[in-house]
Amino acid sequence: MTDVCTIGFTRTTARGFFERLKAAQVRAVIDVRLHNTSQLAGFAKADDLAFFLGEIGGMVYRHEPLLAPSDDILKAFKRDKGDWRLYETRFLSLMAERKIETRLKPDLFEGACLLCSEAAPHHCHRRLVCEYLNCKWDGRLRVRHL
Repeated sequence: MTDVCTIGFTRTTARGFFERLKAAQVRAVIDVRLHNTSQLAGFAKADDLAFFLGEIGGMVYRHEPLLAPSDDILKAFKRDKGDWRLYETRFLSLMAERKIETRLKPDLFEGACLLCSEAAPHHCHRRLVCEYLNCKWDGRLRVRHL
C-alpha cells in the first residue's frame, strides 16, 4: 500500500494547515491546482508555499498540472456555477485521455499530500484523482483526507 493524503488550503489558517501536514508526517506536497500563483491563494502561492513547506516541515513542493482540470472544465464549474456531476464526468474523462495512470507511478505518492484549494474533498478534484488512480492501480493508494 502507498499512503497518500489530500488537503485544501481554504477556510484554514496557515498554522492549522502546516500543523495538519506535520502531524500526518507528510514528506512532499503535490500541488494539483491548474493555477498555483493566484494572489488569492495567500500562503499557498507556489513560491511561498515551497518556502514554507521546506522551512516549517522539511517538506518538498511539486506542482503537477497533469492532475489538474483543464481551464474549460474549471471555468464551466466555478465561474458558470456548473453541475458537480458533469464536472466529475468531464474530469474523469480528461484523466483517462491523459493516461495519468501510465505517466505517474504509485511511489511518487508515498508520503505525499495532494493539495488543492477546496476545504473539503467531497467536491474537489483531488479526491477524484485518488479514486481514479486507485481504480487503475488496483486499490494501491491508502488515502486520508486531512
